[in-house]
Amino acid sequence: MNLRPILLVEDNPADVELTLAALMRSQVANQVIVTRDGVQALDYIFCEGEFAGRDPEPPAVVLLDLKLPKINGLEVLERVKAHPEHRNIPMVMLTSSREESDVVRSYSSGVNSFVVKPVEFNAFFEAIRHLGMVWAVLNEPFPARQT
Repeated sequence: MNLRPILLVEDNPADVELTLAALMRSQVANQVIVTRDGVQALDYIFCEGEFAGRDPEPPAVVLLDLKLPKINGLEVLERVKAHPEHRNIPMVMLTSSREESDVVRSYSSGVNSFVVKPVEFNAFFEAIRHLGMVWAVLNEPFPARQT
């Protein structure tokens, strides 16, 4: 079985480290690709820029921060969900924002899940572990295009 990677879009180095540690601890075998801003995330998803030569297989899930440099998470979400070949990629908004407008806009734009990052270390760790298990292991992905 070919495991698709998890795309982590996060600009906070501490959150990147914690997320990677939680995914490793939960024994998620998927490779985790880390991008640090919205432009880099879109380049990965659309196989452009520094990712132009990568295997075009979509990620198993995108863990997407809302507040990102260059292009924010909502715009990344909207661009991906607007594209016919990529709209079925599961996308989880993983953010510290509790703003109702962010939640509403995310769901209106097609996010699959909106998760507020817990502030407390162990709670954050457990939330990421559960997300990894659900989206990378248990979730049945949208079938690949039949040719």
